[in-house]
Amino acid sequence: MLVRTGIMPPQQLKWKFQPMRSIFLAVALAMLTACGNFGFPGVYRIDIEQGNIVTQEMIDQLQPGMNQRQVRFILGTPLLEDSFNNERWDYPYVIRNGTEVIREAKVTVHFDGDSLVRVSGDYLPAWAAN
Repeated sequence: MLVRTGIMPPQQLKWKFQPMRSIFLAVALAMLTACGNFGFPGVYRIDIEQGNIVTQEMIDQLQPGMNQRQVRFILGTPLLEDSFNNERWDYPYVIRNGTEVIREAKVTVHFDGDSLVRVSGDYLPAWAAN
């Protein structure tokens, strides 16, 4: 004969929470690695180039008095061309691997009307260095 006393025997609830703990840890790990702050070791990150590649050889070709068309032919289209000030062109360049900056350069070309008067930045022609 079975007697019911109204008191339930103690149950072991430990097994019910183990799958939830595993799922929580998996989701937390996925969120941490997705943010980019933490990466897996040995994962290859590509080099990212942004801006205009400007070299010293290109800058050496510039001469005072060149018009904007000639400068654009040598250096390419400026990345930053102010629509309110046509007398200044900026050529920034950054190459990075992930968050590490490998190389960074900036050149600014100044015009008076349509003729080149000044170059400033990381690369300078011989006539602008004086």
